[in-house]
Amino acid sequence: ELAALRSMIGNFERVHRSRFGFVHERSSILIAQVQVECFAAGSSLPSCRSGRRSGALVPLEQVQVYCRGRRRQVPVYRREDISGGDLVVGPAIVGEAGSSAFIEPGWQLRAEASGALLAQPVAATAPRRRSRSRRQPATPARLEVFNSIFMSVARQMGHVLENSAVSVNIRDRLDFSCALFDATGNMVANGPHLPVHLGSMADSVKAVIAAHGRQIRRGDAYLLNCPFAGGTHLPDLTVISPVFAAGAAGPYAFVCSRAHHADIGGISPGSMPADSRCLDEEGIVFSSLRIVRAGRLAEGMLRRRLAAGGWPARNPDQNIADLAAQLAANGKGIEQVQAAVAEHGLATVVAFMQHIQDNAAAAVRALIRKMRSGRFAVVNDDGSRICLALEIDRQRGSALLDFAGTSAQLAGNANAPIAVVRAATIYVFRTLLAADIPLNDGCLRPIRLRVPAGCMINPRPPAAVAAGNVETSQAIVDALLGAAGVAAASQGTMNNLTFGNERFQYYETVAGGAGATATGRGGSGVHTHMTNSRITDPEVLEAALPVQLEEFALRRGSGGSGRHRGGDGCRRRIRFMEPMRVCLLANRRRLAPVGMRGGGSGAAGANWIEHRDGSRSRAAGRACWDVQAGDVLHLLTPGGGGWGASGSAAGGRRR
Repeated sequence: ELAALRSMIGNFERVHRSRFGFVHERSSILIAQVQVECFAAGSSLPSCRSGRRSGALVPLEQVQVYCRGRRRQVPVYRREDISGGDLVVGPAIVGEAGSSAFIEPGWQLRAEASGALLAQPVAATAPRRRSRSRRQPATPARLEVFNSIFMSVARQMGHVLENSAVSVNIRDRLDFSCALFDATGNMVANGPHLPVHLGSMADSVKAVIAAHGRQIRRGDAYLLNCPFAGGTHLPDLTVISPVFAAGAAGPYAFVCSRAHHADIGGISPGSMPADSRCLDEEGIVFSSLRIVRAGRLAEGMLRRRLAAGGWPARNPDQNIADLAAQLAANGKGIEQVQAAVAEHGLATVVAFMQHIQDNAAAAVRALIRKMRSGRFAVVNDDGSRICLALEIDRQRGSALLDFAGTSAQLAGNANAPIAVVRAATIYVFRTLLAADIPLNDGCLRPIRLRVPAGCMINPRPPAAVAAGNVETSQAIVDALLGAAGVAAASQGTMNNLTFGNERFQYYETVAGGAGATATGRGGSGVHTHMTNSRITDPEVLEAALPVQLEEFALRRGSGGSGRHRGGDGCRRRIRFMEPMRVCLLANRRRLAPVGMRGGGSGAAGANWIEHRDGSRSRAAGRACWDVQAGDVLHLLTPGGGGWGASGSAAGGRRR
């Protein structure tokens, strides 16, 4: 019996590792359900023909069946014609008196001597391998094929993460990103996820490579959120897994998932404080920590780390569950990359990881040759400035982004690590391309960044950065688009709202107005630029949390005027049903999003708490409140800037 139990546990761990990429280090396994199958011989089973047939099993007829998206001819067999040992490979139909069975493609029926027909999947056969004698050429058709293959890897990772995560923020708001990287840590392809995550994740992968190098092993996974080692802000936990070929000493690729956890500790629930002054006040810091070794999750160590420090994580069970979902997503990514290698060969897959980046670099160079130099400055509500000189070299097809004049490192938390600058840059240049290519690190090859050390977008440790990833990233994008002269300012904020207590924590970003362009008006009620998450469905919000959503509507007329109007912001009103802490990190409450080429500014945002006694507490964009049951938050998000003077085809100039 003990041997049988050990065998069962071994089988469970093997399947778990195959499906999710790891197993828990805990030795105890909870048996939640037991199923028993009984097999008995009886006269009710139709008998097979006795003896072996001399020839092949011949179908009675061929019929047309619609299967797997197309019509096909399928053989029909009579059960009484089948002898013991016969094999019927799908698609096929087996008919008998009173019933028939359809065998799907990829399945087969094996006839037992007892008369039973055993259904089983067809054994996988090794795919035909192409010659590896020379490198496959990067023709446009093959580039498109591998674009789709690599982007599909990231998309499927995202599907697994969405379906496996526990927290509302990841499962319902989709505040996560997945991507594929080459052996050096450069991004190859991404899913349709969050730009601020995607463009900065390469720094995380490279930080793991720098920290562990040749010690990276098959079955390992690493956790990182440190902004000064490739991260963005602390709630964004990044899980990085290597991909190995059989017998190889080092990985040929990495898969990576980044997800915003509802809480990672810090001085306020949700880990997005409005008033943090140093990194430790914002939560637990992880720097390239190995959390899975040889396929085993070090859960005990993780729990100790989450419980450490003056402000530990408030819900470590949820952190562990969401990290397990990220590991499952990475496991799916590894499976899909290895499937591509099995189909096309390792040399070809690795070669096209580079071809795709080369193609992106060439596309960006062609774009730059059509651009003009320009300057732009964005001033934030707190008076800080992001200054940009865009210097275009059309002959070389290269660009210099010089951020000289940007404000020095701030005492508050609007500092953004330089990984965020790279994310904003790769996002803007990718969106200006007409070609449908994956966002990857090739887009950055023709671009040089000059960012002064110690400024607010390249701060020194231990600077606070909670708002930099979400708010300052939006300002950097507005500066880039303004210097290029292609779009008015969008809402310029993500309107980051967190609330909770020791029992629960919640985070959301709220949509607003997009800036207009030369070709059309800005979108209304959208998550602009560096965020691409959803808003939580009202039913999910109210079912999961002690709040009531009383209003969520467009803020009509808040978009800037012009030949093309800016998009409208939103109105959101939430009633709290029990005491909790509420924090808002937002911009554009004092200075409105500006228009372009003579277009008008969008309306600035506004926010206040309406207390149950009728009084109001108004505040700027960065504020925290201790609310009671019955208090209501009113949130008005900014509109986007307009484009061009009304009634004219020209107007304005870049500043």
